[in-house]
Amino acid sequence: MTGVDGSPGATADEGPLLLGVRHHGPGSARAVRAALDSARPRIVLIEGPPEADPLVPLAADEEMRPPVALLAHAVDEPGRSAFWPLAEFSPEWVAIRWALEHGVPARFIDLPAAHTLAWQGEDPASRQGETGEAESEPSADGREDGPGPTGPGADGGPEDTVRVDPVAVLAITAGYDDPERWWEDVVEHRGVGTADALAPFAVLEEAMGALREAYGTGGHERDLVREAYMRLQVRAARREFGRDVAVVCGAWHVPALRRRTSVAADRALLKGLPKVRTDMTWVPWTHRRLSRAGGYGAGIDSPGWYGHLFAAPDRPVERWLTRVAGLLREEGRIVSSAHVIEAVRLAGTLAALRGRPLPGLSETTDAVRAVMCEGSDVPLALVHDRLVVGDVLGEVPASAPAVPLQRDLARLQKRLRLRPEPQERELELDLRGETDAGRSRLLHRLRLLGIGWGEPAVSRGSTGTFRETWRLRWDPELAVRVAEAGVWGTTVLGPRPRRPRRKRSPRRLSPR
Repeated sequence: MTGVDGSPGATADEGPLLLGVRHHGPGSARAVRAALDSARPRIVLIEGPPEADPLVPLAADEEMRPPVALLAHAVDEPGRSAFWPLAEFSPEWVAIRWALEHGVPARFIDLPAAHTLAWQGEDPASRQGETGEAESEPSADGREDGPGPTGPGADGGPEDTVRVDPVAVLAITAGYDDPERWWEDVVEHRGVGTADALAPFAVLEEAMGALREAYGTGGHERDLVREAYMRLQVRAARREFGRDVAVVCGAWHVPALRRRTSVAADRALLKGLPKVRTDMTWVPWTHRRLSRAGGYGAGIDSPGWYGHLFAAPDRPVERWLTRVAGLLREEGRIVSSAHVIEAVRLAGTLAALRGRPLPGLSETTDAVRAVMCEGSDVPLALVHDRLVVGDVLGEVPASAPAVPLQRDLARLQKRLRLRPEPQERELELDLRGETDAGRSRLLHRLRLLGIGWGEPAVSRGSTGTFRETWRLRWDPELAVRVAEAGVWGTTVLGPRPRRPRRKRSPRRLSPR
């Protein structure tokens, strides 16, 4: 068998359905759902580590709440790890949920995490504590998730621009100076039509094909290996399910998956790859970690805004500005319904003046600044932090695989009523109480294990020795620290060494 047959925009009857998406894009997520409803494939293949296939059914668990992430770590070196975050508005998450709801198999087809983590060990420059695809390479939509330049033209050359962000190149070609604004206009504001659910993917594939024809892999040779593995997985699925195969992957990879190659050539690229033993599970994630503001470049600046666009059934601008007004009122600012009405009108007027189909984040932000914040950026910074980015923390069911230390920590958190939260907060403890004393012991023990959930702080109240103040903040990366600390024992307290029992000499009976 040679290549992955089918023409751009092929339907399920003509060949595998290649749905090119943008990571964490609500427009892509809606389009994927519409395309799957239209094509009704017999299997859904998703860009991601295949070791996570046994974890797919957990996505249907009632206790699973995105954002969540797949965490892979090396068994012998837990600190060597990688995350694959998924939000409610991620196209990959929508594809998983669609497959589970329709009783269709869902499989991951990207290069196994065993090879990805081994690559990290060989190349120290690519190792990092937090990463979307575990190495410095374009994400599913072509953006670079790893260390290095994160904006268009960072190194000054056109090839570097494409390597970092092909969306920026398309935006510049269309006459836009802001890639995010271009994406909102052509994808997020477009909606999902009823005529042809596959049309957006055909257009995006054609655009990415032109870019790859001009720039190749954009400087990321490892993409060739990943794409060879994905082509092999698509072929295997076609042998098992025929032509009714749908593939959800980054739009940047679609032209490579469409390209005709030989099986021998693809296998040759995979020969001799390094490999390590890995474990994988689901872990909670946060909106803040999805944004660049949190240090992890997931390709979006405003996960809270994108989540709103995906969840709003209608009138997204009106609903958004109502949320903003509610937040400002909670902070003591005088904001009435009249402010909301005027802000909606101003956002619509700005969109018309700027030639945009609908008000976007920039128009609503300008309207909030002018109408609700009286021109001040101080309350606007609060809106950006709380709503545009947000601190939504996902949840993972207790049935998800976890190291014994993680299960013991979850048990202690529940018993001590100490819930992990993404926002930083102060906790005052009175060590004379049993519960607060237990909380103090837990936080001190975690610090000894290198799990920095809490940091001691100076108390602003009593100076008595029976009081403690802690600053708490739970980051998703602490799941890696818990896995690392598992080498010391299976519980937070650790195994208590048993004292050797003294052997008693047989009792001698004195003669009578």
